[in-house]
Amino acid sequence: MKVLPIRYSKNVEAATEFYCALGLEIGSSSRPGNWVEMPAAAGVLAIHAASATEGGSCELAFETDEPLDEVATRMSAAGHETSPVIDENFGQSLRLCDPDGVWVQVNRYDRELYT
Repeated sequence: MKVLPIRYSKNVEAATEFYCALGLEIGSSSRPGNWVEMPAAAGVLAIHAASATEGGSCELAFETDEPLDEVATRMSAAGHETSPVIDENFGQSLRLCDPDGVWVQVNRYDRELYT
């Protein structure tokens, strides 16, 4: 079984360009262009504790081995807003704003920090 998050977008073409710049590839798509699949190497479902107001929400997050400074540079060059790279207790994280204004998290893990 694979995890398949569904990201609804007001502009499928712009969202596809954003996730291609991030490093995903275009897979199957509908003839009219109202959906596209973007396969990734693997998926994981992460379940996090949430406050009463956050319960039931969903966030897109990706894991990469690529240095996050390089991801930020590539995404900025493609015209997408990024946060600074943040040192975390698990490694590093970066937040990117997609074409619909939704923040997406990209993580680079250093498992020696927490295992």
